[in-house]
Amino acid sequence: MPTTLSIPCLLLLALPLATTGADFDVVLRHGRVVDGTGNPARFADVGIKDGKIAALGRIEPATGREIDATGLVIAPGFIDVHTHAENIDRLPRAENFLRMGVTTIILGNCGGSESDLGEFFRLLEDSGISPNVASLVGHNTIRRQVMGGSFLRPPTETELDEMRTRVRLAMEDGALGLSTGLIYLPGVFAKIDEIVALAEVAARHGGIYVSHMRDEGRKIDDALDELITIARSAGIRAHVSHLKLAGRPSWGRAEEVLSRIDAARDAGVDITQDQYTYTASSTGISQLIPESAREGGRDAFRARIADPDQRDAIVSAMQAKLKERDERDYSYAMIAHYSHDPGLNGLNLREAAARRNGSDTLDNQIDLILEIESRGGASGIFHGMNEDDLKTFLRHPNSMVAADSSVRDFEQGRPHPRGYGNNARVLSRYVRELGVLRLEDAIRRMTSLPATTFCLKERGILREGAWADLVVFDPREVRDHATFESPHHYATGFRLVMVNGVEVVQHDHHSGARPGSVLRKQ
Repeated sequence: MPTTLSIPCLLLLALPLATTGADFDVVLRHGRVVDGTGNPARFADVGIKDGKIAALGRIEPATGREIDATGLVIAPGFIDVHTHAENIDRLPRAENFLRMGVTTIILGNCGGSESDLGEFFRLLEDSGISPNVASLVGHNTIRRQVMGGSFLRPPTETELDEMRTRVRLAMEDGALGLSTGLIYLPGVFAKIDEIVALAEVAARHGGIYVSHMRDEGRKIDDALDELITIARSAGIRAHVSHLKLAGRPSWGRAEEVLSRIDAARDAGVDITQDQYTYTASSTGISQLIPESAREGGRDAFRARIADPDQRDAIVSAMQAKLKERDERDYSYAMIAHYSHDPGLNGLNLREAAARRNGSDTLDNQIDLILEIESRGGASGIFHGMNEDDLKTFLRHPNSMVAADSSVRDFEQGRPHPRGYGNNARVLSRYVRELGVLRLEDAIRRMTSLPATTFCLKERGILREGAWADLVVFDPREVRDHATFESPHHYATGFRLVMVNGVEVVQHDHHSGARPGSVLRKQ
C-alpha cells in the first residue's frame, strides 16, 4: 500500500451539529459538503461570518443572506501548488484560476521567483488581488543574481554564502520553501552540494524543497535519487513538481516510479508530488536545444550557431535526443507563443518549418528551432505522455493537482489549456466520466493535501474557524472547455467561489472583487 502523507501542520476536524439564532454574513443551505479531508460527503449548512466559517452543520433560522445550494457540492477552495503566476501583479483578477475553483495559488516554481519577495508581497497587498497568493523562492533566480549568468561552474564560497543569505531573507519574508528547475538555465549547471547548502537554509525555517527534476523520462530514476539525496542531506521535506513520464520509451513505468517514492518515504524522507491532468507539457522551445549550447546566455548561443563546426555538433545532439525519445521529427512540439512571428503560434514545428521555409524536413525544423532561440525564444506545448500513466499517478494518495500555469491573458497566444481547465477537468473527466477517483478523494488532492504539505494554516478544509475559501459547484455540470486547438475558454459549473468570505465568482462570472491575501510562511 502507498505511504500516506505525514501532517506537518495539524488541522483539527471537530464539527458542530447544529447552530441556532446566530448572526451570519452568508448562510449556504442544503448543500452536499465535501470537507476536504477525504471523509464521505454529508448534507449540511455552512454559516460564514467575518471571512471565516462560523458554523457547519444544521443551522436553524438565523440572520444573514441565504444561498440555496440544493443539488450542489460545497467544498474548500482549491489550492494550486504549482503556478507561474508572477504576472498577477498585472492581472490581479486571475480569472482563469478563480473560474475553475482555485482560491489560492503558489508562485515561485521551477526555480524562478520574484527577486524580492518582501517587496512583491507588499505590492500585491497594496494593489489588491482576487486569489490568495503564496510563493517559494527560486534557486535559478538567486543563482543568476549572485553569479551573474548561466555558468557551467560551481559557485565560489563567497557566492554560495551570498546565495544562502538570499534564501534566508526570502524565507524571513514569508517564502514557503526553495524551488529548483534543474532543466533550466542556470540551475541545470548546479550540483547537489550547492542545492543542499541552500535547502538547509530553507529547512531551518520550516520550508519545503520543491523540484522540477533533471529528467522526467528515461533518466527519471537518477533524477529521483538526486531529489531524495538532497532531501535527506538537508533534512527537508521534498516535493516533485508535475510528476510525469515523458516520451514513449518511458511509458508504463508509473507504478515503478511511485514505488520508488514510497520506498523513500518508508525510509524517512517525506516526499509528495503534483501533476496536471493533460498528456502534454509546456515549456520553452529552448529545451529542445542542449543546455551546453545555451551556456553563457543568448549572445554566446548566437556565436555558437554561427560557427559551422559548433552548429553541426548542436544539430547532432538534437538529432540524438529525438532518437532517444523515439520521435522522427518535432511534430510533437507546438509553438504556443512566439512574439517575433505570431503567425506561427498554434503550429507544430513541422508545420511551422513548412510555412517559414517552404519545407518540413528535419533539417528545416532544426533550423527554425535555432532561429527561434536566437530571436528571443518561444513557449511551446509538447505532446509526449500516456494517459494510463497519468491516471496511475492521480490515484496515489499523495498526488496533488496543479495547473503549471501563469495568469492567462485572455485570447493572447495559444497557451496550454491546463491554465483554464485543470481543476475542472479532474472533476469532469477523472471523477464523473472515468471514475478514476471518488469525488471526496479528488477534492482532498486539491484542498487539505496541499494545505498540509505547504503549511497553509486554516486553508483547504471546511471546519469552524477556517477561512471561508470555498467553492460551490454542480457535480453534474462542472466542465473544462479549453482545448489545445482553442485554449481560451473558462471552465463552467461553478455557482459560487468565495475567497476569505467574499464572493469572487457568481454563476461562472468573476465579480471583480479582490479579497485575496498574501499567505506568508508562519
